[in-house]
Amino acid sequence: MADAPDVELLVCTTCRMGQPVPEGETCLGAQLHDAIAAEDLPEGVTLKGVECFSNCDEGCSVALRGGDARWSYVYGRLTPEDVGIVLDGVARYRATPDGLVPWRERPQHFRKNCIARIPPLAPKEAAE
Repeated sequence: MADAPDVELLVCTTCRMGQPVPEGETCLGAQLHDAIAAEDLPEGVTLKGVECFSNCDEGCSVALRGGDARWSYVYGRLTPEDVGIVLDGVARYRATPDGLVPWRERPQHFRKNCIARIPPLAPKEAAE
């Protein structure tokens, strides 16, 4: 899908899932980021680690965004074992022109764990 807009997959690398991180161990958010980085990302998807989505007690969080004309999403309650769910969700997101994946077509985890849905910066052009 070379003509689809590029998408950013942002992963909170400081997430601890509300738990203390023993000294010398990597927090779960960084583990999730590293697990995703070890996989082949869908074409047109860029992975970026970011610090703190302020969703600390609700599991690891990721955000999907793709330009000024797309809806953005934040999903939570993820673990490093959920890489397949994240990759499936971001591929479905990228395949849409506006970021709106029909609810039934989203991975089940994304259906139940949407933390925020953020409207596009650029409104749709009015129909003529």
